[in-house]
Amino acid sequence: MTLTLIFIALLFIHLMYIVINKIHPEKDYATIGVRIKTWWGMFFIFCLATLFNPIVSLLSLMALTFFALKEYFSMIKTKKADRRLFLWAYLAIPVQFYWIYTEWYGMFIVFIPLYVFLFLPIPRLINKGTVGFLRSVSSTQWGLMLMVFGLSHLAYFQFATPQYGAGLVMFLVVLTQLNDVVHHLASIYFGKRKIVPTANPNLTWEGFACAFLVTAGVSYLISPYLTPFSPTFGLVSGMLISLSGFFGSLTVSVLKRDLLIGDDDKFDALKKSYLSRVDSLAYTSPVFFHMIRYFFDFM
Repeated sequence: MTLTLIFIALLFIHLMYIVINKIHPEKDYATIGVRIKTWWGMFFIFCLATLFNPIVSLLSLMALTFFALKEYFSMIKTKKADRRLFLWAYLAIPVQFYWIYTEWYGMFIVFIPLYVFLFLPIPRLINKGTVGFLRSVSSTQWGLMLMVFGLSHLAYFQFATPQYGAGLVMFLVVLTQLNDVVHHLASIYFGKRKIVPTANPNLTWEGFACAFLVTAGVSYLISPYLTPFSPTFGLVSGMLISLSGFFGSLTVSVLKRDLLIGDDDKFDALKKSYLSRVDSLAYTSPVFFHMIRYFFDFM
């Protein structure tokens, strides 16, 4: 029943997007189109996890983190000495998801922030000199933290709580993407005060306020159907997801602008990339996961 309702809601939103795009062709709705495609993709993963096997969902999310990290690395102006470093970064992805598969929470939570952080400089140091060392290592670690560590929390829900995992993932993804879409729409139609005009002109304070209220309200309404939360905790969850999603979108926007200064063609191409679809999820996933783990025993 839940899958059917979500499918109907997604279909309705997609049709509305097509209609509005034709009525107002002068406005840029590309960001919203990207978000809707993300909804469909996550709905497909949600169906796999619910109807078949969580391992299929695990592999799908692992592929998502790989492509997101790959596009992040494509933005960095690299040297030949960085290729070995990137290889080790890619190898960290299956290891991180192996900890999820074995449900080894202790290693899952420290592997990238601690062990990879300590090991990562070594391949860059060996016979590669010191020029550009700090930028190379720190930018790689940033990518691993955002695109792998942050997003990998999406996969852990299903293993940490098989009973509620799929519903919690869908709850998180729907609210995160809804928050981004409402923020974008509100900014287009009546947004005036831009938050960071040099990095993302689509983020305004008016859009933030609308997205915060809508996300919190929708969270209050749908939490009884997708989660074991009380209405009050559902409301608080929506508020937290809205805030963390905003900071995630803002941070990745600034990051992309910093890395692609003087490369506007590449920046425009990345607007429809994996990285643009998961920027908010890189923040909301770990925040939501650890909030539930702190307050509930089933995680």
